[in-house]
Amino acid sequence: MSSSTGPATDLDQVIVPAVPPVHLLTGDVPALQVTDRLHRGSQIIGRFETSGMVGFKVSAQGRPLRVTLGLSTDDRSVSGWHTGRTEPAGPGPRFLQIRSQGRLRQCVLLRGKKSHARVAFDLTPEEIPDDGLVCIEALDVTEGDDVSEDLREALKGRVTPDGVAGVRLNKVVFEEPPAVDYDPDTLDGIRCEFYTLISAGGLANLNRQGTRQIRAGMFLVNPALKDRFGSSGRITFRLGTKAEPASLIPATWRRVNSELRWLRHAAKKMVHAAAPSVERVFSLRDGDLGTPEVSVRGNVTELTVPSPASSPLLVMLAPVPGAVPTLECGIQG
Repeated sequence: MSSSTGPATDLDQVIVPAVPPVHLLTGDVPALQVTDRLHRGSQIIGRFETSGMVGFKVSAQGRPLRVTLGLSTDDRSVSGWHTGRTEPAGPGPRFLQIRSQGRLRQCVLLRGKKSHARVAFDLTPEEIPDDGLVCIEALDVTEGDDVSEDLREALKGRVTPDGVAGVRLNKVVFEEPPAVDYDPDTLDGIRCEFYTLISAGGLANLNRQGTRQIRAGMFLVNPALKDRFGSSGRITFRLGTKAEPASLIPATWRRVNSELRWLRHAAKKMVHAAAPSVERVFSLRDGDLGTPEVSVRGNVTELTVPSPASSPLLVMLAPVPGAVPTLECGIQG
């Protein structure tokens, strides 16, 4: 870990704090004062070797802060990337905890070689010390003291080990929380993830709206930002199914009839497809929450959960043969 310590002299570099609102996009900024297992970048903040931490000096001046992070994976996001002895990433999604000032804030699932995620949380003035140092940690789900052992046991074999290895920290934004946020009653699945209320494997195409496929077989429900969607006490998630696509073999005219037959078969199958089944709901801190509150109508399942205040929830779904579970929307209240 590197940091600025010891007595100051006239030859020391002047520490210039980040003054909100500010977008930090490189690891060369003077405000980045602490790095632990993070390699600084020139076009990104940096890349984590494994679970690690960054610390920024921020001139909050007694005001609350909203902190937004941009994370992503690429071909170098594997264990040992920094030594040249790389190991293939596991088949499951990465499960990351994001902590700040010693507290768990949100969690993220990243699925696939090229996935992106947003994290957003607020810090109160009391959580920001006089020296303005804001610390942000990225930890694998297997680490830390306040994650339920029941949850860790349920995740064995379903998530990639050493999930933070090689993850890129693309940017960090510090700003004051807006006075009033747009707060709809219903939010489609894709926007639920963009708002950081859920994490299901990485941000979908943000030019689209609609359902969010849940190919990881699980999704996270994060504590909602103050006065944002999901902060009213209870959230109902409407879950559906989508037929698996046809084989991605280049289409030819000789295959057109078989493709059309497959589409007709898939449509009939989806009419009779079973609704998604919620296996278990966990609090990261408290473990299994017992029998989930669900209602089923046709091939749609509605899951109602309490809006998490401090500890994210993990929703685990049973496989649906020949179909992919989807999140159609979230409804608050």
